[in-house]
Amino acid sequence: MFDVKTVSMEWGGKTLTLETGRIARQADGAVLATYGETVVLCAVTAAKSVKEGQDFFPLTVHYQEKFFAAGRIPGGFFKRERGATEKETLVSRLIDRPIRPLFPEGFYNEINVIAQVLSYDGECEPDVLAMIAASAALTISGVPFMGPIGACRVGYKDGEYTLNPKQDVAIRDGELDLVVAATGNAVMMVESEAKELSEETMLGAVLFAHDECKKVCNLIIDLAEKAAKEPWEIAVTDNSAMKAEIKKLIGDDVAKAYATIDKSARREALEVAREKVKAHYADQDGQTVMTAIKLTKKVEADVVRGAILKNGTRIDGRKVDQVRPIESMVGFLPRTHGSALFTRGETQAICTTTLGTKDAEQMIDGLEGLSYSSFMLHYNFPPYSVGEVGRFGAPSRRDTGHGKLAWRALQAVLPKKEDFPYTIRVVSDITESNGSSSMATVCGGSLSMMDAGVPLTRPVSGIAMGLILEGDEFTVLSDILGDEDHLGDMDFKVAGTSEGITTMQMDIKVAGITREIFEAALQQAKGGRAHILGEMTKALGSARTELSAHAPRIETIQIDKSKIRDVIGTGGKVIREIVAETGAKVDIDDEGIIKISSSDLSQIEAAKNWILGIVEEPEVGKIYDGKVVTIVDFGAFVNFMGGKDGLVHVSEMKNERVEKPTDVVSEGQAVKVKVLEIDPRGKVRLSMRVVDQETGAELEDTRPPREPREPRGDRGDRGGDRRGPRGGGDRGGRGDRGPRRDDRGPRRDRDEGGNPDHVPAFLKGDD
Repeated sequence: MFDVKTVSMEWGGKTLTLETGRIARQADGAVLATYGETVVLCAVTAAKSVKEGQDFFPLTVHYQEKFFAAGRIPGGFFKRERGATEKETLVSRLIDRPIRPLFPEGFYNEINVIAQVLSYDGECEPDVLAMIAASAALTISGVPFMGPIGACRVGYKDGEYTLNPKQDVAIRDGELDLVVAATGNAVMMVESEAKELSEETMLGAVLFAHDECKKVCNLIIDLAEKAAKEPWEIAVTDNSAMKAEIKKLIGDDVAKAYATIDKSARREALEVAREKVKAHYADQDGQTVMTAIKLTKKVEADVVRGAILKNGTRIDGRKVDQVRPIESMVGFLPRTHGSALFTRGETQAICTTTLGTKDAEQMIDGLEGLSYSSFMLHYNFPPYSVGEVGRFGAPSRRDTGHGKLAWRALQAVLPKKEDFPYTIRVVSDITESNGSSSMATVCGGSLSMMDAGVPLTRPVSGIAMGLILEGDEFTVLSDILGDEDHLGDMDFKVAGTSEGITTMQMDIKVAGITREIFEAALQQAKGGRAHILGEMTKALGSARTELSAHAPRIETIQIDKSKIRDVIGTGGKVIREIVAETGAKVDIDDEGIIKISSSDLSQIEAAKNWILGIVEEPEVGKIYDGKVVTIVDFGAFVNFMGGKDGLVHVSEMKNERVEKPTDVVSEGQAVKVKVLEIDPRGKVRLSMRVVDQETGAELEDTRPPREPREPRGDRGDRGGDRRGPRGGGDRGGRGDRGPRRDDRGPRRDRDEGGNPDHVPAFLKGDD
């Protein structure tokens, strides 16, 4: 029933297996890829004809993680996989970017690539496996795919590169998380996050990855030799004569347009040239007109590329390694916690930083289970930023990818959580765009966080590099314009500090680049980053030492784990009371770390003192602030140090005689007390009379000390029946102490009114 074809190899200490012919047999190509116990199914389908009027390549990649793959049920109300998560969107882009350039020019058939994670072992990451499965499925499908590509992840620790480490471990325990896709001859895509590594280390990682990708390419070729379908026949049309005619018609106009520095004026001049071509072929059929429009774009590319390669002349007149003018401002939004306006040429970003508490962290529900992120970066690209009318709403895949790239660039320089216990959200709103807005986000995001008082290790800058490649001749461009990006062969972004690279992303539009090109681009980017850092420093060189007046303050204290229950209280009663009374937010974890937050420092101090009062032991001779909680006949119980109660006997309220405690205090009254004694059972005896109730200063005790009591004598000689009646009769053996005082009342009355169990034994005697 099944015609199963399988290939396998040992790779990085585990077995990589590619299988086809058993599952999804109606797709044009379907591969079940297994690495360790992680399994990904990728199916490719392609339309057999082109839609009428189609003038672009409609390739769509979908990556989906099935929760059952990790033995989990999705969280939330809807218990099924729904819209793509951020990770699924990013992995979809990770697959799309290296395969898109490998389809022939003019191929416009719609293609769907769908990769689904069916099993996840917690060790072998499914993103790289999905890239391999997609490459294999395309290679055997018969569609005109000029692959295959291989993919792998590279880590770096202690001077050694490692193959396919677990993603979170790669950057948590090491210094690099790098994903590379490559053909057998050249690198196609790079995505990375690093801890300020040198250009040489990053280049070595890419070359290490390429060697491993070659092994995967050979394995896919082995599968294709067994199971590939017949390749599609693609009609090739020679349009060289029409292209030459169009170049003769508008070549000079295009050259003049690209000599115009202003983007709007340049766009208008190009539009005039394009209309001239449309008018020239107006009497031709629709297909001919469409072909002419496409060839017009090729003529534009030839003009720009030729000028750069021949004499180094760029669209805006800059040198190939020159960065556009930069203007930076910080603190220009009055109510934000931190803000920056970063402008580089015709690219501009408003970046804001907001600080929050732990409850503002981003909850992420994925295959690994629930996790929380305390650093978020959100990128928005409204259509007005490029002077166009378009969709405005939820972030696109591009927006998500650009935001994640900037997130990787800044993640490496964030302070440790214990040093800066805030949740950080950076938002980048692009207000102008002509050249890398993601790198403007890196620069503006770095400045806005420093403006907010986030103690970054070092500021981060970023730059976008381009490439013009014709045969063996090439030119690397620094700080590329939008048109140079569209007409060039590479989009290479590098971000980092003065000490090294924190992220690197590369997309190639041709069949890969060589080591020579890659090395030249890295070194040229290093100089550009240093220049941009210098310009940023003019606005703000380091993080502010004070937070914004509108930002919450967070203070962290550590308590003994055994005291956690005391702070929380039964059913959370105590901690809720602290929050309600002080107005501060209080978070406590299982390790006894308590975070107190509020924009009002007095609220933090009140909550802190309350908590310390709960966990600290009272000290004899020390003065505390307290509150009267209960009044009894013989005194008042005062709550002090948060969770501690003590008795102020009526004799310790004032130096003169007090008839009733209510003559001096009332319930809820704030008082200042001194700890006189703590008995072995923990009962606390307090005094108000030796403390100035206005200032809290200790007063001199002018009362003469009490005479010591007479000894009770030998208990064995007490005689009599100790269980006799309690009235005024003889109980026997009591000596000259006389009958029990009637004014103390029956024991039951005392129990109900005075709660003698709360009174230390030494207070039950004479006044």
